Formats: sequence, structure tokens, C-alpha cells
Amino acid sequence: MSKLKIGLLGRIIIAIALGIGAGYVFPAWLSRIFITFNSIFSEFLGFTIPLLIVGFVAPAIADIGKKASKMLIATAAIAYVATIASGLLSYATGASIFPSLINPGSLTAEINQATTLAPYFTVSIPPLMNVMTALVLAFVIGLGTAQLSSQAMRNVVTDFRDIINLVIAKVIIPLLPLYIFGIFLNMTTSGQVGGVLMTFISIIAVIFGLHIFVLVFQYCVAAIFAKKNPFKMLATMMPAYFTALGTQSSAATIPVSLRQTVKMGVKSNVAGFVIPLCATIHMSGSTLKIVACALALMIANGIPYDFTLFTGFICMLGITMVAAPGVPGGAIMASMGILTSILGFSEADNALMIALYIAMDSFGTACNVTGDGAIAQIINRYFAKE
Repeated sequence: MSKLKIGLLGRIIIAIALGIGAGYVFPAWLSRIFITFNSIFSEFLGFTIPLLIVGFVAPAIADIGKKASKMLIATAAIAYVATIASGLLSYATGASIFPSLINPGSLTAEINQATTLAPYFTVSIPPLMNVMTALVLAFVIGLGTAQLSSQAMRNVVTDFRDIINLVIAKVIIPLLPLYIFGIFLNMTTSGQVGGVLMTFISIIAVIFGLHIFVLVFQYCVAAIFAKKNPFKMLATMMPAYFTALGTQSSAATIPVSLRQTVKMGVKSNVAGFVIPLCATIHMSGSTLKIVACALALMIANGIPYDFTLFTGFICMLGITMVAAPGVPGGAIMASMGILTSILGFSEADNALMIALYIAMDSFGTACNVTGDGAIAQIINRYFAKE
């Protein structure tokens, strides 16, 4: 008999349910075993984050520099602006709506009343550098590699990216369900889980609505350049949207995206350039989700937030998610460093962000991929003859 395969989302949902259930029945000594694992795993994540930034951003910048052209610069600029605009829209909507859906400081009040369990022991794994140092180093290595003719240096940054990819795919992602289980076990034991679940439910519908609005807006903008019906263009891209829903992968959806983009009237040479590139640099849907979830958790935790803080966070987010690994949840893993360094998130906050993001991962990927067609239409307006 073939083995039953459960996807990452299914495993996360099972881990949350089991963690909540176990929190009511596990004795303290047993719960502390999982809390000890979480303590060590959290240290490992903190160690990995700067390496992840260097490993993914440096080769992405090196590849961009190697293929520098007007079309590349225009595509990258439009993709980045679209990503930032999506994040700012998410912040503006969340700042207006979430305070009426979420009781400010509700999680903080529960945490203050809670009696958390301590791990049996801890292992300190300090990172080699902080997040900002890693980002600057990635730019220096990426730009330098782009200017060198040495294939050896390119091989080094590419191999390092592959190593980090393996760490995420073979270690972090497989252990995430156990980590999430431990987080919800601890929250249930300490009486925090009720407020957390209400925070989840309150924002999911808002995020789905924002995804739809972003796609319609992007195609309305593209229609100005392409002089076509935006809703017909969007309807043409629906096969790519639903393919991304099923695969949860921008890379796996590229063949369908290419075919549908050409059907919209984009020249094949333009589509062949823009669609694969945007699969790694256009992250409107992912940015929208991360910003909304982060804002919701900050409100629920009673953490101060303002437009200036989130503008800086969104601009950095658009950079750190460049060439996010092609695994489910790759974008949220790439963003954990700035969630901690800029927004001040704790280990539990980061775990909740992972759970929230992965629960809606396919919808964010579908938004990213479908929006790539709108960018291709704009680029086609000016580069179709080149």
C-alpha cells in the first residue's frame, strides 16, 4: 500500500490541534520535554536566519547583476513597487480594521496571568552576525560577484544557497510541526490559547479580501498600459492561480503562468523573461499576509506600532524575501530576522507567524503568481519590440 502523504499545512493543523489537546492532559514533566526541544530549536533558528539572508540574497543579486538590462531593471523596479504597495495597503487596512476586531493587549493580559513551564535545560547557539550585518554582507558579496569574471566565486555563493536550502528543506521544515506543537502545548498549559485562536480567526477573512483587491487593482493598472479589459486578463490567468493554490510553489507554476501570459497577448520573449524572474522577486501576496499577521499580533500583544515603523519593515521585507526558498513557508522563514530585529517579535510570536502564514500559504503564492501576469503586460508595452 502506498504511504499516506500529508502536506505541511495538514501537519501544521494536526500539530496545533494535538498541542491544544495535549496541553489539557499532559503532566508538567512531559510538557517540559517538548518545551526543552522548542528552546533548542529556537536557538538553531536564530543561528540560521543570518545565514539564510546571505545564502539567498547574495546569489539573487549576483544573478541580477550578471543579466543587467533595461528590461531587468524595469521588471525588478515594478515588482518591488508592487510588493511595497501591497504591504502598505495591508498596513493601512489592518490599522483601520483590526483594533475593532482584536482586543488590544488581550494576549499580553493572558500572558501576565499565565504560569509558563521552563525547559529542563537550554543550549546557547549565538548567530554569527545580526540581521542588518547579514543583509549588508549579502549585498557586498552579491554585487561583487556580479562584477567578477570568476566562475569560482559564483559557484561558492550558489553552493552556499543550496546548503541553506537543504537545511530548510531537510531540517527546519520537517521539524516545524513539532515546534508548533510545543508552542501550542505551552500556550494551552499556561492558558493563552483562547486569545491566540481568536486572533487567528479575526484576520483571515480580511487577508483573503485584500488578496482579491490587490489582484483586481494590479490588473486595472496593467489595463491602462495594455489597453485591454482587466477582468478578461485576470480571467485568463485563473489557471495559473488555481495551479498555485494546489502546488503552493511559484516555481512549479511557471509553465502554466507562461502559457496564460502569452494567451493574454504578451510576446513570448517578454513572458519568458518576466515570468521566471517575477517568480522570485514579486511577493505582493506574501508581503500582504506577513504585514497583516504581524500587525494583528502586535495589537493583540499591546505592542506599540506606527506607520514609520511598518514602512521601514515593509521596505526591508521586500528585499529579504528576494529569491525566498522554493519550499512552503519559505517567505516567512526569510522574514523572521526582521520580525525580531525591527518589530521586536519573541520566539512565540515568530512561531505564531509561521503557523498563520503557512495556513494561508497557497493563497499568497497564488496572488504572487497571478500578479506576475500584470507586470508582464506593463513590460510588454515598452519592450515587446526589443
